[in-house]
Amino acid sequence: MKPGIIKAGKWLLNALLPRTCAHCGLDLHYLEPKPLCPGCAALLEPLPELRCEACGLPLDDGGRACRDCRGGAPRSLALARSAFVFNPQLRSLVHTFKYRAREDLAGFLAAEMAAAFTGFPELAPYNFSVAVPLHPAKRRERGFNQAELLASALAARCNLFHLEDAAARTRNTPSQTALSKEKRKANISGAFAVAKPELVKGRNILLVDDVATTLATLDELASELKKAGARSVAAYTLAREP
Repeated sequence: MKPGIIKAGKWLLNALLPRTCAHCGLDLHYLEPKPLCPGCAALLEPLPELRCEACGLPLDDGGRACRDCRGGAPRSLALARSAFVFNPQLRSLVHTFKYRAREDLAGFLAAEMAAAFTGFPELAPYNFSVAVPLHPAKRRERGFNQAELLASALAARCNLFHLEDAAARTRNTPSQTALSKEKRKANISGAFAVAKPELVKGRNILLVDDVATTLATLDELASELKKAGARSVAAYTLAREP
């Protein structure tokens, strides 16, 4: 199809179904491929160099580790990294993706994750990806698992082997959002099972999710994967709560 026809088609589609910035609501130009306006897109914050070597938490001061990683109990998760800090612009975009049935945003978000992935050479040994699973009831309610969409698209872009449905969520736990760190751990305990242990045994597994906060969910799943024989488990998320 000729470029001029494609351009005219995009203009007509935008006239019928105008697109707006996922954060500020500004009208997007009909040729703008991103779901954010240029101003909001420019405010996305990559994970800073000053971060905890273990969990990836952005640090305000110097040092190699955050307070939790210096004095906390050992984790099943070897390390965690994120493409961006979970700031207001990215929060709006993630909420649009998850709660407004915008599955089409998975490609853009995974492309951003893939672009940042090469900046974390410590993740290079982890070449088998597993998405954090949703409980079947929540998946039916939402219509899709956002982590699965991100993991699949990321694997295609970064030459990873995606292990689809390797893990399952066995308890439909309440949302972690409003819970304290201690309650998050209790809430998520025993919530996962490894559905296909033959896929993870002896392998370095990269867990993929949209947002990391306390790492309680990721660490619980990492524990189950290691019990099933995974050699090592790391995590890579779109965003990290500062």
